[in-house]
Amino acid sequence: MTLTSKQRAYLKSLAADLDPVFQIGKSTVTPEIIDAIAETFNTHELVKITVLKNCMDDVSNVAIMVSERTRSDLVQVIGRKFVLYKPFKDEPKIVLPKTKKAVN
Repeated sequence: MTLTSKQRAYLKSLAADLDPVFQIGKSTVTPEIIDAIAETFNTHELVKITVLKNCMDDVSNVAIMVSERTRSDLVQVIGRKFVLYKPFKDEPKIVLPKTKKAVN
């Protein structure tokens, strides 16, 4: 799912009050970290993650990698933190603003 700028802005506003749930350190992105983050999406739709200073990888690259491997949407990267969004399959709790349909 591709987020519109309006939807992304809405998710950013929700994420502003969130505390980071995970920290990625010098061991960077391991299968265990990916599994733990994927597991978190069973109970949370919006997740904030911190990349510690001892991680030598670029924060944006780490965010993209985690997003792809967890099949979630990257909402934003700000400083050494990033936010991911993955709606619940059955009943999403977060209701995104509607997108306008293209007029032909």
